[in-house]
Amino acid sequence: MALINRRVILCQRPGVKGKPTVDNFHTEDCEYPTDIEEGHLLVKTLFLSVDPYMRICMNADTGTQHLHPWKLGHTISGGGVGIVTKSRCDMFVAGDIVYKDFNWPWQLHASVPAAQTNKIDTSVTNNHHSLALGALGMPGLTSLIGIRERAQLKAGTNQTFVVSAAAGACGSLAGQIARLDGCGTVVGICGTEGKCRFLIDDLGFDAAINYKTDDIAARLRECCPAGIDVYFDNVGGEISNHVIRQMNDDSRIVPCGQISQYSIDIRCPLEKSIRDILKNRRIDREVFASYNYNSLFKEGIAQLAKWVQEGKLKTRETVVEGLENCGAAFVGMMNGNNIGKQVVHVANP
Repeated sequence: MALINRRVILCQRPGVKGKPTVDNFHTEDCEYPTDIEEGHLLVKTLFLSVDPYMRICMNADTGTQHLHPWKLGHTISGGGVGIVTKSRCDMFVAGDIVYKDFNWPWQLHASVPAAQTNKIDTSVTNNHHSLALGALGMPGLTSLIGIRERAQLKAGTNQTFVVSAAAGACGSLAGQIARLDGCGTVVGICGTEGKCRFLIDDLGFDAAINYKTDDIAARLRECCPAGIDVYFDNVGGEISNHVIRQMNDDSRIVPCGQISQYSIDIRCPLEKSIRDILKNRRIDREVFASYNYNSLFKEGIAQLAKWVQEGKLKTRETVVEGLENCGAAFVGMMNGNNIGKQVVHVANP
């Protein structure tokens, strides 16, 4: 009997300025990997990560050196968690739960290089394996390292911290970490009243702003009467311009993402008035990428895991079922339908 395998491919590009649709994705049968190379693992996919950065991978040119475009007709890839079913590497055995932050195929069964794969400590995740794609993975590390290395919060000085896309994978963690690291006031910007309630009632933010219905500038003045000291920027665009206009002298921006620009052109420059504010107020806005801080990953994961286990860092996931629904999960996430980390549950171990 032939072994069944399935994958998701990119079947058409939305265009640099186009919005992704489910029609850009196609699920199809594919060959089951039988000849596993030395140093590789045969894995069964359990969870797949769906992330905003993937939007630029849909373009023929990503506009950045560290991300490559997805090829038409080829298997899409991103972060993933799976179980090893066959190992040709002494470091792994069948039954190990493993993950990759990037280059995990959107495929039920796949061969992956062992050297690029990490083993999950199930005693830390408590069998909540998808945490390796969220709070205990790249979103958690990006939030923690961004705050500690770039925001450089000063505990006890009553600083004001604002985060955009605050109910998303990184934003929801960044706001909590800012509080844990001693920030005085934490304000989140998001797109629904339900998300605003989540930020305040569940995560302990001081205030939340609905950018779709509120006067953003007026609400920022109300929530941040002493100005803004740190801005964790997940969106770019006009929302970020509103925040920057109310930032203090010598304040800091952590540019984590540009989700509002992913369907436009991430290389669009800031408008002159915003550039002038950055210069005149000496606002630090150095480009930040967590992969430049690999030496901090082990310590960072340990800190994040401790907070999660102690209940100090709360996690939330939006889970879509089925490999065939990866495209729908991605489109929904880009439209703001998720709260917390968006993942696709592909299979059980």
